[in-house]
Amino acid sequence: MNENVLEIKNLVKDYPGVRAVNNVSFNIKRNTVHCLVGENGAGKSTLIKILTGAIQRTQGIVLLNGEEYCANNPKEAKQKGISTLFQELNVVDQLTVEENLTLGMEDTVLGFLKKTSKVKKIIDVLASLEPTIDPRQLVSTLSVAKKQIVEIAKAVASEADIIIMDEPTAAISESEINRLFDIIRKLRENNVTVIYISHRLDEIFALGDYVTVMRDGCHVETKKVSDVADRSELIKMMIGKTVFEMYTPPETPPSEVILEVKGVTNHKLKDISFNVKKGEIVGFYGLVGAGKTELARVIYGLDPYKGDIFFKNKRLNASPSTAIAEGIALVPEERRSQGLFTILTIRGNIPVMNMKKISKNGFINRSKEKKAALDYIQKLSIATNGIEKEVSKLSGGNQQKVVFSKCLFADADLLMLDEPTRGIDVGAKSEIYNIIRQLSKEGKSIMIFSSELPEIINMCDSIYLLYEGEMKASLCNNCEINSEMILHIVTGGNS
Repeated sequence: MNENVLEIKNLVKDYPGVRAVNNVSFNIKRNTVHCLVGENGAGKSTLIKILTGAIQRTQGIVLLNGEEYCANNPKEAKQKGISTLFQELNVVDQLTVEENLTLGMEDTVLGFLKKTSKVKKIIDVLASLEPTIDPRQLVSTLSVAKKQIVEIAKAVASEADIIIMDEPTAAISESEINRLFDIIRKLRENNVTVIYISHRLDEIFALGDYVTVMRDGCHVETKKVSDVADRSELIKMMIGKTVFEMYTPPETPPSEVILEVKGVTNHKLKDISFNVKKGEIVGFYGLVGAGKTELARVIYGLDPYKGDIFFKNKRLNASPSTAIAEGIALVPEERRSQGLFTILTIRGNIPVMNMKKISKNGFINRSKEKKAALDYIQKLSIATNGIEKEVSKLSGGNQQKVVFSKCLFADADLLMLDEPTRGIDVGAKSEIYNIIRQLSKEGKSIMIFSSELPEIINMCDSIYLLYEGEMKASLCNNCEINSEMILHIVTGGNS
């Protein structure tokens, strides 16, 4: 039997004016976890869409199990043995687990569902992967991680040779990630090949057998993960240069307190107290459900609370409009749905938090609006062909820069960043980190709420650890942070 389950030869995909996939060739070995990495725009998504039949190649050959392969749509790809687990899960919350598993392949008699050996096989697969999931429960009652397992069970039961997973850990907790990894390893043992796409490089080293790097639509290299020295080697292959990732303490330690939070309590938070100094970068770290987002929402005036919050020695009244007027801005976790008007252009988005700067007597000064957009495109190096580009058509990293621009145009002295680099490639991450450091040098105070520990350790002057709504510990970053100790605390251990 051919040791390669998939062979990609001279694959090309052209769109008008751009070549998204440029003469890509590499093989994927049978029964392995093959990781696919690259910056946003590297060509990963286009390649996967070709493999799943969502789009058609311009030229090139794909061999599946030694035979030429071409799928005209995702259903056809699945019939030929390639299933995909997308970042946006393909489940129906209103149906039971069993109904989701059999959706589209039901057997009926006189309009009634009939239990068949096919159904039993799928249920047995689910039980082997995650016995705690009851087939009769509604999918809406499951966590994101368990919804993923339902999709994996459906793919395995359809006898897929290859399961493609696109950023499967983006919205699940550390313990759920470990469980998912166990399931992926079990799939590999049961003769299923997994193509694993992730921006989290630590996952590549923890899980992968092989890694393929793409850049600017081209294949850079395919290597055994064990032959990749470290993260920096992988990053250099991805972006063509070395990215510096290490905490650098400020030249002058901040001293002037700009924000005081005293005894804040609500439905999630329990007696939270801390302060933030002018020019300081403060990190809040915890796993999913720790209370990070809830804390940001309270300070921004979105949620009720008991306790006291002072900003610039003045009690803060609870409303977003007050927070913005006082100089506080929030970059939300869901940038597309909460941080941007995706149907508007860059020019239309940047001034929306401070329209009075570009208008008079209710009329917008178009030259000021245009100047603001051009200034921030230059200042934050937003990759675009002009200010009239719709933000929905920008990459994730550039969309995040537009959200930053909105906050800076609002003259914010305190920026709260909720998961500022989620779903962003390493090159864009590096640029965002440089922007944050520069803002700190300019005297802006930054609060980072993140579930990525390397981000917190490499960026923040002070670090607060949260667990189930409680402040469990505070640390001063001295470049000798103990990661194991931090994980011990945020998973419920004693500090």
